[in-house]
Amino acid sequence: MPNSSDETNRHLATNRSLWDGWAEINSKAPSYRVEEFRRGASALKPIELEEVGDVRGKSLLHLQCHFGLDTLSWARLGATVTGVDFSGRAIETAKALAIECGLEAQFIQCDLFDLPNHLDQRFDIVITSYGVLCWLPDLAPWGKLVAHYLKPGGRFHIVEFHPMANAFDAHGDSGAVELMHPYFRQDRPLCFHEHGSYADPAADFHHDSYEWPHSISDILNSLIAAGLRIEHFNEFPYSITSCFAGMTETAPRQWRLAEHDGRLPLMFSLKAVKM
Repeated sequence: MPNSSDETNRHLATNRSLWDGWAEINSKAPSYRVEEFRRGASALKPIELEEVGDVRGKSLLHLQCHFGLDTLSWARLGATVTGVDFSGRAIETAKALAIECGLEAQFIQCDLFDLPNHLDQRFDIVITSYGVLCWLPDLAPWGKLVAHYLKPGGRFHIVEFHPMANAFDAHGDSGAVELMHPYFRQDRPLCFHEHGSYADPAADFHHDSYEWPHSISDILNSLIAAGLRIEHFNEFPYSITSCFAGMTETAPRQWRLAEHDGRLPLMFSLKAVKM
């Protein structure tokens, strides 16, 4: 554990309980399209499909995989996949989906930074995506973990919500965009009171959450310090979800700010290679 303080451990335990609840809710939420997945659809988005490319015959490690839809979608494309998540309920659901859909996959339930005690393997590709970094207290050990699991010449891909967008208010119905949260990492995490889940806000579920903001420089430097070479870094003026009031879906899974389109980066992607 990169930060072993009792307080941080309590925060992480609270978040694990949160994600156990969210796994139950999200696996039934229409926006996850699980029934379509069962019929053969992919959960992957155009950004990762284009940037990761052909995965046939490749070993792929998916960090913070939630209940496995993306992991199993990579399996359908021919990768040998391993998914990791700290939520026991999420991993149970992922394993059940793999069996139900007849897909080969390994799923591991553990704290991310405890993974070396559960997995001794190196991979062609390590990937993580969409709402993952804010749940990690420190990115320096995260960068080392990514590098640890890559084979020489292996590549790391991330598609993530932009930390600049995370600093703005995502609530209310006025369509106004306001700076509300820190962009840079703070000594203490941000505490939120969740109602339902991001996939089903109407669900009867109430829980605290703790999130740590990380700047773009934190993200890049953690990977560079771990010895990885950044090959590209892209920013996008749209999101895969309607994260602010007043957004417009201008293409499938491309939500843009109607009033401030192009003024705020909403997502980014990155590719890094282990030399």
